[in-house]
Amino acid sequence: MLRFLFVLLMCVLVPTEGHSGDYVIGDGDGLTVSVWGVPELSVGVVVRPDGKITLPAVGDVMATGLTPVELSRDLEKVLDSYVKKPIITVSVSGINNNRIYVSGGGVPSTVMNLSGRTTLFKFLCSLNGAENTDLKNARLLRNNKEQEIDIYSLFVDGDIEKDIELQPEDILYLPTNEKNKIYVVGAVNAPTYIIYREGMRILDAILECGGFTKFAKESAVLILRKNNGQDSRIKINIEDLVSEGDLTQNIELARGDYVIVQEGIF
Repeated sequence: MLRFLFVLLMCVLVPTEGHSGDYVIGDGDGLTVSVWGVPELSVGVVVRPDGKITLPAVGDVMATGLTPVELSRDLEKVLDSYVKKPIITVSVSGINNNRIYVSGGGVPSTVMNLSGRTTLFKFLCSLNGAENTDLKNARLLRNNKEQEIDIYSLFVDGDIEKDIELQPEDILYLPTNEKNKIYVVGAVNAPTYIIYREGMRILDAILECGGFTKFAKESAVLILRKNNGQDSRIKINIEDLVSEGDLTQNIELARGDYVIVQEGIF
């Protein structure tokens, strides 16, 4: 009767085999194995790199890839020759296999061991500098296959519907924003580079760099651009844009453009 009540309680409290969300044991995890009524066989163990654990009177048993419920059932079968109708519970005391790999150069490469479930959006929020990476070309790989997810829309536009739950051994590739830089030099108050944004125009870039200096020749702005390996030069007259409202002069910039504001001759 006692055994029946215990098994019934376990069925209520523990998800059934194959239930979505069951934790899967991995290498390095800490486990507590409890044998009902046999304390000398109840131990704490760590899953070895070969995926196995070692138990008294049993020896090596494969644990990696199983849920705690599945491992409990396997151990009951193994211990059946040592203990009459054994009742075994397996609990995870230390999670050490929930690793996420980050690479690409946009942020420092790292291996992060998550303490629990998390989503891609929450994980990105925890990375210092993720907002400065090239999210347009960011990728998430799972089992060596790229996942179909728009990371830019998720993180920048806040399209949470694109969020997904991370899984152990996921690889997050976050490339550097180096190819997205636009350099603004010459007769502007704060020459620097800015990060390309969709729809960015030349006037946006100049204003972000403090605007023209008093020596600037607003009618002589040059854009150096590389298209398919070929260099091109685009001449812009900002003076016509400002004084005459010629919006054709406020052209859209491209990734990697160099904006050169020339000085006038006095």
